[in-house]
Amino acid sequence: MANSFLALLSRDWLGVPVALVVVGVGGGLVGVGPAWAVALGGVAMAVGVLLAVGAVRHVVLTAREGRENPPPGRLVDVGGHRMHVLAEGEAGAGPTVVWMPGGHAPGEDFRELHTMLSARARSVLVDRLGTGWSDVGPFPRTTAAEAEELPAALAAAGERAPFVFVGHSFGGLLVANVARRRPELVAGLVLLDPTPLEVIAFAPPDGQLAAMRRGLLLAAVRQLFGAHRGRGGRTGPLCAAGSAFGELTPAGLARVGWETVVYDGDLGDLPLVLVIPRDLIGGEAVLAGARDAVEAERISRFYLRSRVRYLAASTASRLVHTPEGTGHDFPHEAPEFVVGVVGDLVRELRVISP
Repeated sequence: MANSFLALLSRDWLGVPVALVVVGVGGGLVGVGPAWAVALGGVAMAVGVLLAVGAVRHVVLTAREGRENPPPGRLVDVGGHRMHVLAEGEAGAGPTVVWMPGGHAPGEDFRELHTMLSARARSVLVDRLGTGWSDVGPFPRTTAAEAEELPAALAAAGERAPFVFVGHSFGGLLVANVARRRPELVAGLVLLDPTPLEVIAFAPPDGQLAAMRRGLLLAAVRQLFGAHRGRGGRTGPLCAAGSAFGELTPAGLARVGWETVVYDGDLGDLPLVLVIPRDLIGGEAVLAGARDAVEAERISRFYLRSRVRYLAASTASRLVHTPEGTGHDFPHEAPEFVVGVVGDLVRELRVISP
């Protein structure tokens, strides 16, 4: 039910018929006759007109943004939906690097990293369905589905394996799933503080993610009726993110865990570089929720230990710590460092490849 609602809300034209229905209901009340009905109907009609104006504004702004901001890469067909792929740089002896940002962000979020690396290797940004210049795609949005769509988009764009997949946070979970499903495509994996499912299943209660999903829903409704500033913004990416984050709850994980987990030994001897901060910089809010110092220590230990679980996924894994003072968002805090780590792995793989 929730995903059906999100799929409907992702259609940017939806606000217009909704507003007309409100106007129609108001007109019907006015026609009933009693004073209370006339007053209530008048209010409903006024609200409906305001909603209609906002809905039309949203459609106009969204169309204008599409004209003024065309996709820099290619739109390729994946299951009847268009996915945006931007590839630059020369592969040389390979492999090609594919970036995947965290959250449910578009590839553009890693444009700086992509631009820096494309001077020395083939580099690819992909907007998964529901982000950037890609179509919204089918609902629900899940890691399992996106792990099939990403290789399909690369193939449709003419990009050839082997690939080094680089994923941050939620994007790290995604590329690890691609590596598990399609090992023949993957030369190496760089996981930038990837999301461990243990954190979703066993972490202390935290309302931040639920609040984030509510915020996405409210933002989509506001945008649908024109309540955004400046350039238009599609509701689809907000709805897609809300759907994708639905699996990042204990209940959601119970439904998809087996299809989404990348566990000990799942990646064989695939070269894997796990890049994580040394401490919990940026996680002070989680520690602040502890009942006492003993629980705070346990929470800290839990998060630090869960961060390294991906090392067990491959027998050829290694750990790299981020620069001092950086937190979970280190790809934006220290982009040169990240590009250096990825570039080192690419050079290593070029040496050992036949």
